[in-house]
Amino acid sequence: MDRRSFMAGCVGLALSANANDVLAQSGPLTRIIFPFSAGAGGDTLCRILAQHLSQLLDRSVIVENRTGGDGLIGIRAVKTASPDGTTILVTTGPTMYLLPMVETEPSFNAGKDFVPVSLLARFEFAVVAGPAADAKDFKQFLAWLKANPNRATYGVPSNGTIPHFTGSRLEEVLGISMTRVPYRGSAPIINDLVGGHLPFGITTLADAIPQHRAGGVRILAVSSAARSPFLPDVPTLKENGIELVADAWYGMWLPAGSSREFARQLSTAVTTSLAKAEVRETLLAIGLIPVGTTPEGLTQELAANTAFWQPIVKATGYKITN
Repeated sequence: MDRRSFMAGCVGLALSANANDVLAQSGPLTRIIFPFSAGAGGDTLCRILAQHLSQLLDRSVIVENRTGGDGLIGIRAVKTASPDGTTILVTTGPTMYLLPMVETEPSFNAGKDFVPVSLLARFEFAVVAGPAADAKDFKQFLAWLKANPNRATYGVPSNGTIPHFTGSRLEEVLGISMTRVPYRGSAPIINDLVGGHLPFGITTLADAIPQHRAGGVRILAVSSAARSPFLPDVPTLKENGIELVADAWYGMWLPAGSSREFARQLSTAVTTSLAKAEVRETLLAIGLIPVGTTPEGLTQELAANTAFWQPIVKATGYKITN
């Protein structure tokens, strides 16, 4: 069992042990709606926050996984929830700014339908090569791409995601036409890379690190603005001459009409929780970099990401039907 799995398991046991204590606390039952499945890093983040927020806010806080529609089901559930402080949305930033860009008829407007609380944690993406690409660094990878344009096939965890549009941007910058293959998450991408069935992929950095260290794949570049604290020896795309920063993050929102005062109280409780040494250690162990901001900080981050990705997404012409 690797360290990430061990830490996640420890968190799950700790939270289960504390479940009765949490539910016995005073205050209204509050749900954190997470629009993705249980078990991964984002879900662990939610459960850690639920435990600490229940103590800091003196109320029962539970996590509800409301999956489906690439995050839309959970987002819509919070959008239509009562603005009484008992329903909280935690989701990835990209779901909040990319989904309205790619839907033919946007289901929500992040600025109008939600009240910001806090940016929670960042995570990174990477360009990852398998044995089929025969590249030890990004320079060799570019040479391989130019020599083998008919084999320029890459995997992404899903369509309509940051890895999807990062691939589109790479095609544009490099002037090489590539074939994108959407998978269902990072794990099958890594498996196909290791097996030599796929030359390269663009996926979550943390998911690729175990096989990178084992020698099954090679992480060629990270997508963040600076080198990752998890792999400081791996250069960024920008260091390789690709003007692209493409990291992602988790954020927290309340339904529109919610008390701004409560949003600020919740933001303070979140930043206090994320600053705790044991919380930071647990999150870093699963590839999440704790942040914690004011509501204004989340609004600024969302606006900056929207402005950056809007022209890139528009240029692809990619759309999904509701």
